[in-house]
Amino acid sequence: MEKKNSNFELDNLDIQILSILMNDASVPYTEIAKKLVVSGGTIHVRMKKMEDLGIIRSSNLTINPQKIGFDITAFLGIYLEKGSQYNHAVEELRKVKEVVELHYCTGSYSMFAKIICRDTDHLRQVLNEGIQGIKGIQRTETIISLEESIRRQISLID
Repeated sequence: MEKKNSNFELDNLDIQILSILMNDASVPYTEIAKKLVVSGGTIHVRMKKMEDLGIIRSSNLTINPQKIGFDITAFLGIYLEKGSQYNHAVEELRKVKEVVELHYCTGSYSMFAKIICRDTDHLRQVLNEGIQGIKGIQRTETIISLEESIRRQISLID
């Protein structure tokens, strides 16, 4: 179970550790410790504390989908018939492996999703046979990305 403390403030060492790992999650704790002139144990303790507090969600390997044959990134505005169908729709959308992000949002859409597909035929199949068939989804609007120009984490250091 994830613990959260909304009053926790990161100190300069925490920010430096996070900044290094956000840039490259494969950097060993010992290398971070040498760079920041602290012990490896200090880095380990700080990381464990930030994980326990829910500040760090996970460490991930990021791949380039296009390099492995997934050429279409699309954003999908989803309209629900009723707001009460949100939880059911989320559980069903979790089963659609092409959905890589999903947000409950304000504005025109009830939900906003990012999906990655091999090509336009695959996109059509995911939309028609997967997403639009989910009970409670009234309709969708699709926006195809032509290029991802910026992708980054928030900056902790100015």
